[in-house]
Amino acid sequence: MKAAVLREFKEPLAIEDVVQPKPAAHEVLIEVEACGVCHSDLHLADGDWPQLVPITKRPLILGHEIAGRVVEKGASVRQLEVGDRIGVPWVHWTCGECAFCREGNENLCVKQQITGVTVDGGYAEFVKAPASHALKIPDGLSSIDAAPLFCAGVTVYRALGHAKIQPGQRLAVFGVGGLGHLAVQMGVGLGAIVTAIDVSAEKLTHARSLGASATLNAASVNVVKELRQAGGVHVALVTSAAKAAYDMAFPCVRPTGMLLVVGLPSESICFPPILMAALEVRIQASSVGTRQDMRDVLALAAAGKIHCEVRTRPLAQANAVLDELRQGTVSGRIVLTPR
Repeated sequence: MKAAVLREFKEPLAIEDVVQPKPAAHEVLIEVEACGVCHSDLHLADGDWPQLVPITKRPLILGHEIAGRVVEKGASVRQLEVGDRIGVPWVHWTCGECAFCREGNENLCVKQQITGVTVDGGYAEFVKAPASHALKIPDGLSSIDAAPLFCAGVTVYRALGHAKIQPGQRLAVFGVGGLGHLAVQMGVGLGAIVTAIDVSAEKLTHARSLGASATLNAASVNVVKELRQAGGVHVALVTSAAKAAYDMAFPCVRPTGMLLVVGLPSESICFPPILMAALEVRIQASSVGTRQDMRDVLALAAAGKIHCEVRTRPLAQANAVLDELRQGTVSGRIVLTPR
């Protein structure tokens, strides 16, 4: 089968023929119909996260926003059938036994396998996955539309869940890309007054069309001044992978408000402890989501309450898409298709 393979960090992916995977008894083989390209894929390919470098399988097939059809199943699989449309997220498998799994936080499982990191992902024509952790895609939701929800969608959904936003509260979304444009929609759905911040006029126009009450172009407007004059925001959700976005977001949070850490810069971020204490600002990180989070997101999309802006590109152009991410020119999400 054709696949885009990471052999060395900071080197282009190799588009080549590799052996098609064979599912074990508890697994299914999926013919990939769509695989979203996430900014995390770029960080992985460039070796930006030293913590993940030691556990990153190499050679590795990237991709953790996978949607496709079951074409073969292992002998012990009962919950899925050949022909079912399913998706595979970042969390590939969890043990179900550790403290985090028992607490309902399986996304933090200490033994978890990670799609496109510790096991091969979906930049390929076929991928295998544990039947227990693959999720059915609702009828009426195409594989292309569903694929980005398996990371971008579930990540912002869980983050906003941590914030427990109430109707009428002010939410600022920093970065209106693949995650941010979904965060705008979810925030509007929760009844928040949403302000979108970006440096792209095109992305900000799109945010307005999605229901944002206000937009601020960080390249020409003093965002901190504008938001503080309005009383600060109850929640600042940073989806951008730029450290500058965090530096801007923190002073925009009102006393007792929350900064949601979602975008992952390659460098560390730091906030002044004196202001954290004086304002009782809460900083909350969020890591993708659980299977139940994923089911909730798929249900929202199937009901038409959220929609991911998607463009498709063939698998052979995977390197070109990663370059576009490096340049910050991607609006919404790009999804790779086998052809």
